[in-house]
Amino acid sequence: MPLERMVATALQIVDEEGADALSMRTLAQRLGSGTATLYRHFDSRSALIAHVVDRMFGAVELNGDELRAMSWQQALRTGAQAMFDALSRHQNAARLMVEQVPLGPKAMAVRERCVAVLLDGGFPPRQAAHAYATLARYVLGFAVQVNREGGAGQSDEAQAAALFQSVDPNLFPATLTVASELPVPLEEEFSFGLELLLGGLERLRDEG
Repeated sequence: MPLERMVATALQIVDEEGADALSMRTLAQRLGSGTATLYRHFDSRSALIAHVVDRMFGAVELNGDELRAMSWQQALRTGAQAMFDALSRHQNAARLMVEQVPLGPKAMAVRERCVAVLLDGGFPPRQAAHAYATLARYVLGFAVQVNREGGAGQSDEAQAAALFQSVDPNLFPATLTVASELPVPLEEEFSFGLELLLGGLERLRDEG
């Protein structure tokens, strides 16, 4: 049985039922095979998860030549958005990245392109490493919050509106002042925070 089919099916299980539903037994049942077949490719569930996570990174579309033609800020902006789009499509599977650092070939390819952007942009190695790690964690934190329909969801907005209507203006005047702007749509919050992150990195680089 092709490895690609096994990993794709494992990702489908996680997408549909959650990370806890993935086991060698459930994957074997979905594939119509025995667990012994799986153990020829994966010596543990952790090894299987590593492949699932790496498959997600395969959906991150980053062209190295195109990135090099951009400013480092625009290149990182593009890379962060590409990672966000890919990971948010597999919210349940993205949570698996909390368990382990992605070290598969597809994840390494994404890291290589982004770190190269930072190094070419004038960041010393230590800053480049920390910058990528921070950027990746930032993207992951937002990606796992995207619901199936995308964004914060109508229910969140309704709940927030009801909450603000009950707020005592004498106790929370500042909150009421900005109530009409809350909740901030997830995509806008992501973009706003990303610009703050990039601005901070620029100042860090310029300070040497």
